Amino acid sequence: MKKTLTILGSINADHVISVPHFAKPGETLTGHHYHIAYGGKGANQAVAAARLSDENTQVNFIGCIGDDDIGRTMKLAFEQDGINTQFIHQIAHQTTGIAMIQVAASGENSIVISAGANGCLDEKIVEQSRSQIEQADMLLMQLETPLPAVIKAAQIAKNNGVKVVLNPAPAQKLPDELLANLNMITPNETEAEILTGVKVTDLETAVKSAEIFHQKGIETVLITLGSKGVFVSTQGQQEIVAGFKVNAVDTTAAGDTFNGAFFVALLDGKPLKEAIRFAHAAAAISVTREGAQPSIPTRRETLDFLTAL
Repeated sequence: MKKTLTILGSINADHVISVPHFAKPGETLTGHHYHIAYGGKGANQAVAAARLSDENTQVNFIGCIGDDDIGRTMKLAFEQDGINTQFIHQIAHQTTGIAMIQVAASGENSIVISAGANGCLDEKIVEQSRSQIEQADMLLMQLETPLPAVIKAAQIAKNNGVKVVLNPAPAQKLPDELLANLNMITPNETEAEILTGVKVTDLETAVKSAEIFHQKGIETVLITLGSKGVFVSTQGQQEIVAGFKVNAVDTTAAGDTFNGAFFVALLDGKPLKEAIRFAHAAAAISVTREGAQPSIPTRRETLDFLTAL
C-alpha cells in the first residue's frame, strides 16, 4: 500500500540576488544574477519529498497562495512534481508570500520573508484540510505559518495515530502542548539553542539539548550540524552521522531538501541511519546548485550520487 506524507507549510516566491558579502548597516552593495525562484520552507520540503520519493509514496501539501498569477503558477508547478495540491487554498485579496534572499560568495544565505497568504493558514483552514491529516502516515510541519494552526494540526494527527514531525524553523519558543504531540523534531544548531537554551557545539552539548526535547515527550531528535553532519538521539542512543563534503554554491534549500528526503526514506522503510545518509546525499547535491526548488535533486540523481561514492 502507498504511504502518505502530508506537509503543512509556507509557499513563497523567492527574490534572489548574489552579493560579495552580506551588507553591513548603511552599506550599499552591487549584486548580480537576480532572479525569482519558487520557495517557502513548506513548499521546498514538499517538492523535495515528491522528487525524492518512489511510486509507493504520496505527498500531500496544505498551504495558502495569494490571488495572483505567481501563486497559481506555483501551484501548477507543484502538480507537475507529483504533489497533491487539492488543499492548497487560494486567498482572496492577498499576495503570495515572498522571501528576499541574499546569497554571499561564501555560499551562505540571508533571508527576509513577508508572509502574505501564508499568514492566513489558520485553524479554520486546518479544519477544512482535516482529511489530509487524518489519513496520512506522517505529518511534517515548519514554523513559517501561524503557530495556532500548527498546534491544531499536530493534535488532529496525534489523535489519529499519525506520526508528527516538526522542523522548527524559523525557531521560536514553543508551548509544551505542541511538543508533547511530536514524535520527532529536526532543528539546526541555532534552533536547538533557542528551544532548549543549550548552545550546541559538540556531541556532549547536543546530547544535553536532545535530553530536554526528550523530557518534553519527543521520542526522536535530529539536530543538523551543517558540514559536521547530523546528531541523532533516539531510544537511549546518540551519535553524529557524518555528511558529504562538496563545494557549496548556495545553501538556500539544503535543510528543506534534507527534511523532505529523510522522511520519504523513512516511509520507504529505510533504517534511521540509512535514511539520514540518503538525506545527506540529497542535501549535498542541492548546495552545489543555485536556488531553492531548482536545486533539489531527483531520487535517481541522489541514488546515483550514493552509488558513485
